[in-house]
Amino acid sequence: MTEQTNENQHTCGSSRQGCVSMVPIFNHLDTDHLDEIMKVVDSKSFKKGELVYRAEETSDVLTIVNKGSLRIYRLSGSGKEQLVRVLKSGEFTGELALFNETVHENYAEAMVPTAVCQITRSSLQKLLISYPSIAIKILQELSARVNQSEQQAARFTTESTEQRLATYLVDLLDPDSQSNVVTLPLTKKDLASYIGTTPETVSRKLKELEEMQLIKRISSSKISILDEDELLFL
Repeated sequence: MTEQTNENQHTCGSSRQGCVSMVPIFNHLDTDHLDEIMKVVDSKSFKKGELVYRAEETSDVLTIVNKGSLRIYRLSGSGKEQLVRVLKSGEFTGELALFNETVHENYAEAMVPTAVCQITRSSLQKLLISYPSIAIKILQELSARVNQSEQQAARFTTESTEQRLATYLVDLLDPDSQSNVVTLPLTKKDLASYIGTTPETVSRKLKELEEMQLIKRISSSKISILDEDELLFL
């Protein structure tokens, strides 16, 4: 076996170990159980802009982000892109594969160089039988997603574009930090898609919020929240 092959296997094993140990649906298990899960995990890497899966492709694996981030989006009949969510380290997609073989409704694209680990439906179903606590963790995550989707749908029908943008900025604040500076994780195009507007409108509304002295733009991606309460009650 060559030195390069040894190195690749070591890297792959480290990636699987890191992914399994950090993921909320697995990290509550003890070391022996984590080692068992590692045996059925497959690690893959994707370049920025590369698709992890496409709409209409068969969905038969659970994909967990190890490092990097994925943007999950769908295309309308006219080809208009709608951002559904952004997945960060420890978050997953393809959970419908838990129940039966289906097809993806969305696209998953690497926003930056991204490493994921994947578990097939058959392997995951066996794990759920052995460790029911994993199923509870997955249900908790799915429940949170449903709640988030309902809130987002309600905002589209009851809030103005300005209010949706303001709420999004406040949601970026870290409750455990004293800092009022947030970093936009999305491009202006993706942010516009997420809150249901255009990039031009996002630029205009950010400028208006700054003129109202509610925010201060530090850079293209960093914003200081000057008045959180006023933003929430626009």
